[in-house]
Amino acid sequence: MQRIHLALIAVIALVSSFGTVLPQAHAQQKYVTIGTGGVTGVYYAAGGAICRLVNKDRKTHGIRCSVESTGGSVFNVNTIRAGELDMGMTQSDVQYNAIKGLGQYKDGAFGELRAVFGLHPEPFTVLARKEVNIKSFTDFKGKKFNVGNPGSGTRASMEELLLTMGWKLQDFSLAAELKADEHGPALCDGKIDGFFYGVGHPSANIQDPTTSCGAKLVSLTGAAVDKLVKEKPYYAYATIPGGLYPNNPTDTKTYGVLATVVSSSKVPTETVYAVVKAVFDNFDEFKKLHPALANLKPETMVKDGLSAPLHDGAMKYYKEKGWIK
Repeated sequence: MQRIHLALIAVIALVSSFGTVLPQAHAQQKYVTIGTGGVTGVYYAAGGAICRLVNKDRKTHGIRCSVESTGGSVFNVNTIRAGELDMGMTQSDVQYNAIKGLGQYKDGAFGELRAVFGLHPEPFTVLARKEVNIKSFTDFKGKKFNVGNPGSGTRASMEELLLTMGWKLQDFSLAAELKADEHGPALCDGKIDGFFYGVGHPSANIQDPTTSCGAKLVSLTGAAVDKLVKEKPYYAYATIPGGLYPNNPTDTKTYGVLATVVSSSKVPTETVYAVVKAVFDNFDEFKKLHPALANLKPETMVKDGLSAPLHDGAMKYYKEKGWIK
């Protein structure tokens, strides 16, 4: 009887011990999730590159990083705002609108939005099915065109362009709302005649239809584009080099935004600091993880395309490096 009693005491002691030790061990493991975009886009690849470097030093900082494929820029900002994502990729124009309370955020600015760093340029890329013989963007009037899925930065930018041109969605015979992973196959299958997409280059999303069905890049120029670049601080002219994609030997003139990484002031300083440190302490490796990252420079990444205030964690690292005062 005494033996059973002693054994019971030992079990109770062991359970009590686990009750104090296990929660502490669990608390040491922190998680950060980065919202990206479609799995064939550069956002997803860039997010994966960031997490790869963060996870490489997990034993040091105790943070496990994961990426989530999402609807894109607007979705990421909204989900960070809801506290369901820690960080995310977004176009510089969406970041600007969110912090200023403009455009899709006219009903309320996201005051807690914080910038982390800028990434690659994202030229707005228009691709046409070769059979429709499109010479300029205005030729798409009355055609089947993919304007981008709701919640994406591409869709927000498309709507701004159409508004400036004086067009409506009804000016297309079909205004498709396909996701980025869907528009290439739809183009080659003849379901759409063209699409508009903000993306870093080179992109598999453009490579596939130019290779598979000879899709043609279309320049995006004219009075509406000039007006947008002149009036909006987050836009700039861009060129997609000739020969970058099959069947497209000449330069394509367009305009675009920057991809940026954002977070919320509610995300702990030490978490964002660890992410930023992982990227810039391993910067040469980071640039090699995707061709769109190859020409990045730290001095521009800490300022270009950033409308929201810097996150305290990012600010701490950049001050340590002397990149900002």
